[in-house]
Amino acid sequence: MSDSRGQRTSDQPPHDGGRPPGRTPEPRKRGAGILMGRPFGVPIYVTPSWFVIAALITWIFGGQLGGVLPGLGGSRYLVAFSFAVVFYASVLIHELAHTLVALRYRLGVRRIQLQFFGGVSEIENEAETPWREFWLAFVGPLLSLVLGGAFYLATRAVELASVPGVLLTGLMVSNFVVAAFNLLPGLPLDGGRMLRAAVWAVTGKPMTGTIAAAWVGRALAVAVLIGLPLISASRGVQRTGTDTLVDAVIAAVLAAIIWNGAGGSVRNARLKEALPGLRLRDLARRAVEVTADTPLGEALRRAREAQAGAVVVIDGRGEPIAIVRESAVRAVPEHRRPWVAVGPLARDLEPGLRLAADLTGEDLLRAVRATPAGEYLVVEPDGRTYGVVALTDIEQRLTAAVTGR
Repeated sequence: MSDSRGQRTSDQPPHDGGRPPGRTPEPRKRGAGILMGRPFGVPIYVTPSWFVIAALITWIFGGQLGGVLPGLGGSRYLVAFSFAVVFYASVLIHELAHTLVALRYRLGVRRIQLQFFGGVSEIENEAETPWREFWLAFVGPLLSLVLGGAFYLATRAVELASVPGVLLTGLMVSNFVVAAFNLLPGLPLDGGRMLRAAVWAVTGKPMTGTIAAAWVGRALAVAVLIGLPLISASRGVQRTGTDTLVDAVIAAVLAAIIWNGAGGSVRNARLKEALPGLRLRDLARRAVEVTADTPLGEALRRAREAQAGAVVVIDGRGEPIAIVRESAVRAVPEHRRPWVAVGPLARDLEPGLRLAADLTGEDLLRAVRATPAGEYLVVEPDGRTYGVVALTDIEQRLTAAVTGR
């Protein structure tokens, strides 16, 4: 399944919205999961939530095998676990299809994750044309359809009332279901990105396509929330209270993921639109320069007089060496400020804390992500200080763009 902005694609019933740019696969992040390999240079992680869904599949499918192949006994759960592993291998193939097309279009792929409700391919950049967007989304369900067909042909060569027959039939059905679900025309599903591409092609406006596909996605979320339990209840099979509760919980989780993914797609699209207008010069605050032994109270007085929003510490030669941290200033009671020097309240200007004043958009975000900090020194091409930018200023500008406020 997939989402368009930022971009994550996933296959099985749904996933959420995507993430910001970068050019090369990132090292493992906390919470990424267990690294399984790097095909085509893209890291693949299995998250802890996968083991939860694998256990759930093993329990449910293993119970069903007891009625189909009663002679298996307890080993039916081993067969069911094998099904879960092979099924997620087909999910991985679906994701690799998205990944290969993204790499072909030079969009970059940060990583692939296998998780509770399928897979997620974190595609870093936006498709440049509606056709590329359409093909990038369609290739995943297409591969699932091909896999379903391959498993169908394989069932023709085995006895259906056997372990291979049951496994192949289950894999055939599950891949067809994955393909059909992801072709539903609402974000964050692959079908939603295909709808977005179609509207984009007609209107010439990618945002119009995103909004249209997101609203369809929200309608799908409501349909899943109400429809899945009703479909299960109407099958005419005797069901326990536990079965009904499980159906309701799964429907609620799926609906929440689709709803949130649709909203995330709109937010990410707005962020992409806003990024070109994100200019460091517009965000930088005027700064006053003081030596490290200057009392905080005096430094703040000078800043008020100069209508500056930051304080930079300089050495004996007048070179900036540190930035006084806002959080440290707030922690000093007002009556103590005349007696506390600014030096201990400042962060040294390490590599990465000096940003070129001409940085804009994605380049600015990459520079900030490379060296996390509360404040950065903004410098001219010749090295002169232009000002200081606070991370909160960047966040507020992006939040305003995403929310439209």
